[in-house]
Amino acid sequence: MSDRPLKLLLIDQDPIFRLGLRVALEAIPNLEVTGVVETNTAALQILAEIAQEDPNQVNLVVLEFGNGRSTTSQQLGLQFCRQLKALYPNLPILLLSSVQEQGLLLAAKSVGINGYCPKGTPLPELVAAMQEVADGGDYWFRDMEAITTPNSLLHSTDAINRVSTHSPLPFSKLRNNLRLSGIAHIEATLAAVTAQLQVPGLPVLDRAILAGQRRELLAARWLLNQLLVSSQERQEENVSVADEPPQAASLSSAIQQRQTVPPLLSPGTLQSALFASCVTKLQFPLRNVTDIPLEIDIFREDKKRELLYLILQKLAEQLDELRASQIDINQLYEVKFSLLRELWQAAITDYFGKFSRIKLGNQNIELVNYLLPSIEVVQRDILNKIPLICDLYSYLIFQTELNIDNTSYPVVSAEAKSQALMILENLLIQVANGVVQPLLNSLADVEEIKHNFYGRQLISTREIERFRNDLSWKYRLNNYINEPKAVFESRYELFVIAPRGIAITSVYAPRNEELVKLSNIPLVVTLLLEFSDAIAPRLKSLLAIVGSGIVFILTQIIGRGLGLIGRGILQGIGSASLIEKNFRRNSDRFK
Repeated sequence: MSDRPLKLLLIDQDPIFRLGLRVALEAIPNLEVTGVVETNTAALQILAEIAQEDPNQVNLVVLEFGNGRSTTSQQLGLQFCRQLKALYPNLPILLLSSVQEQGLLLAAKSVGINGYCPKGTPLPELVAAMQEVADGGDYWFRDMEAITTPNSLLHSTDAINRVSTHSPLPFSKLRNNLRLSGIAHIEATLAAVTAQLQVPGLPVLDRAILAGQRRELLAARWLLNQLLVSSQERQEENVSVADEPPQAASLSSAIQQRQTVPPLLSPGTLQSALFASCVTKLQFPLRNVTDIPLEIDIFREDKKRELLYLILQKLAEQLDELRASQIDINQLYEVKFSLLRELWQAAITDYFGKFSRIKLGNQNIELVNYLLPSIEVVQRDILNKIPLICDLYSYLIFQTELNIDNTSYPVVSAEAKSQALMILENLLIQVANGVVQPLLNSLADVEEIKHNFYGRQLISTREIERFRNDLSWKYRLNNYINEPKAVFESRYELFVIAPRGIAITSVYAPRNEELVKLSNIPLVVTLLLEFSDAIAPRLKSLLAIVGSGIVFILTQIIGRGLGLIGRGILQGIGSASLIEKNFRRNSDRFK
């Protein structure tokens, strides 16, 4: 085994297999089972927590596709691996499965899984496969090698491995491990210092100190490479690279680059930290605790969570494509609606399955092809109204500041991170609503759809129609009352994921341009609001005057008059008693 500690996360639904494998692996030196979980959701939660605490706790994921036999669980397993690779692209995955179908294994390789071993593989071979995958290589069980890897590529890879691992020096392997470990630590610190230097408005003294630290780190990296690589090894490395054909040389550089890149499990990048926080919040209950109906309310909670995960994955892929295209920040505002459209199309295609079919009447229709033409309606009702999209994309791609309540906050500030997370959660929820909307418009009462997606409380035809009516009224209220009111109040309503479920909050945003464009009923609503604001203080003053007059009359006139009358009565009663006493006294005297 390598000198690098192997720390793995095991995902498998079989409790007996999990226990047996864990006990067997814990007896292996230099190997640690960091976590053992049953579900993909629990795995994502653990990885999100690790990403925020200590990214070195896990350097390999070992998993099974659900129960390994059901087609549905296999497809969900592939989808989970795509999500995992989108969130943590450099985290290796080893498939330890009872699956043996070549087609499924090729699909697993295509989604980014780095290795495969069948269940029942001898423990020494399994541990060797784990170490190979964790070190940045690939390992496919020997029966799959001829299928998954061309012979020429295998030969060139073997040659490169022989060149890289062979060395006549006695302590070269230890020295190389120390060098790579030191460089990884320096690179992580260097990235943190560089990020701090990019913070706008940094004081001159702090900037000078950070610049000095950066120079020291660069010098330390250079010295480490010089001291821990001997001249003989450097000469052999140069000769081997010079003698390699172009294809092998490019493959060698790719392998070397893959092995030296620090794992993305580190939360150093802005996007990974934000997405990790979002993944953590996706573990909360997803019931709607607002008074506003949402399209995804009709789905079971597990189907909601699966859809939101998928949209997050597609968003990560889209951001990577935008970075690769080197898009300009001004172009971002021009393609905003196209980006939302593509995100919706990708989510609806992968969520329902590109070739999935359902029976509608006497016909079997392709579900995705039936739903995709609804894009114009979805874009008009939902996608085009998702707020602050450009702010979020610009924050994640160009690391621009976020403006909150007319104050700009640096990218690394807690305020900016909190605002970005709210915008991201609202984006996921609204795109999910857009995915469900065409299903409700056209296929709401299809039994297959209800069985696969709906919750039990919204499965009868009457409940479905009542739910659709509530949604229809929501759009009317939003178009004519709620949206113009929000424009007039300079705020946006955002749906967020809270510990108790999906909640709603509002953030300030200048919306003067939208206010100018209002017309018809929305304009009347704003005018009524303005009239209410104008007359309310005067009406309050008038009511205050009238109220003061009523109080004066009741207390000073009526109250005082009643007081005088009462006092007179009491005085009269008192006088009568005195006269009666005097009369009795005089009578007794005459007697």
